[in-house]
Amino acid sequence: MEEKDKKSDDTWKENVEKEKLQDKENLNPSGEEESLPLEPDFNFFVTTLSIQCAIALGEVVNPVTNRKEENLAQAKLIIDTLAMIKEKTKGNLNTEEDSLIDNVLYELRVQYLSKTKGK
Repeated sequence: MEEKDKKSDDTWKENVEKEKLQDKENLNPSGEEESLPLEPDFNFFVTTLSIQCAIALGEVVNPVTNRKEENLAQAKLIIDTLAMIKEKTKGNLNTEEDSLIDNVLYELRVQYLSKTKGK
């Protein structure tokens, strides 16, 4: 077979370019790449719920509205969800995971109580 008869498959080049564009889209506004876990991770899951709860407690700016907003019913639901997860995973967590969920629950409960005290 002569060289001119060979067909070149250049689709891999297009795929590389698409991946480069996707990588650029995964940059946060400061231009730094966001580091997300490559697979599901218990610590990431608990931390994500704690951030959602902090938003509901009005401790963190809501990224959608760019304002601090309180939704104590939602905060309580997230705290109760984390407590349920802790109960359901009892005996199945490593020391780091167990410590994380304990600390997160403690902090969120303290914040929630400070918001609801006197209401």
